Amino acid sequence: MNVCFIVNTTKIQAIPVAVKAMKLLHDDEIHCFIEKSYASEQFLPYAEFLDTEQEALERSDIVITVGGDGTILHAVSRAGAIRRPILGINLGRMGFLATVEPNELEELHRLKTGAYFTQERSLLKAFWGDNEYLALNDVVIAKGFVSHTIQYEVFCDNTQVSSYRGDGIIIATPTGSTAYSLSSGGPILDARSQGFVVTPICPHSLHTPPMVFAPDRKIKILTSENDNCSVHFSTDGTNDIRLPANAEVHVSQAKEVISLITFGEADQFKMIDKKLKGR
Repeated sequence: MNVCFIVNTTKIQAIPVAVKAMKLLHDDEIHCFIEKSYASEQFLPYAEFLDTEQEALERSDIVITVGGDGTILHAVSRAGAIRRPILGINLGRMGFLATVEPNELEELHRLKTGAYFTQERSLLKAFWGDNEYLALNDVVIAKGFVSHTIQYEVFCDNTQVSSYRGDGIIIATPTGSTAYSLSSGGPILDARSQGFVVTPICPHSLHTPPMVFAPDRKIKILTSENDNCSVHFSTDGTNDIRLPANAEVHVSQAKEVISLITFGEADQFKMIDKKLKGR
């Protein structure tokens, strides 16, 4: 088995945790690759340095990230096209997408024995103009100025279903339902379910509930003139694009999926119980 490591070296613990994980896998006769541009000499006994991250991904069977959920989202954007399953070692605050905490690295022995699960997670596909974007967590359309609100309409299969004035709107996958959408009042969806949720952000209304749509629905978000307030579009917290007035963003469930490695079939609910209850 070959493993590609993607390490967020801006985190203080990242290199020592990655070295420990690599040594453990090396002892299990699992070969590790890492892009040389951010590789540390501490990796040398346990990992092979390659010129590019793409080469490391293509030569690997599994991707292991060391960082937060943002590092996993980066890996999704790179590994998704070549369909490599991803396992996250969490160094972030929440780590809903990660499988292993730094004090649980011994669990990585299960890769050698095959004692793990792969869960397919749905993705969203967003279109604006001639550009196409994939998202594991969410697509967000939001205001650019703190003191303004924006007006936008939501269409499902070309039928208008709602109109809002507020801070913006989130279209989230089941995986992303525990992220920004949840903090905006959206429901938690089973990560293995199909479909997606549309959640308004701070709507100026007494009753604007989130809406859950079937996976074959096509959503269109239409922004208005918005009184010269800037409106921004992003996917998984990246690709921050300023939209013009009267822009149309089309969102649907993608045909592509991503696989996450877990060590239990109900890991999502264990994470919710562990990391959300009591907050």
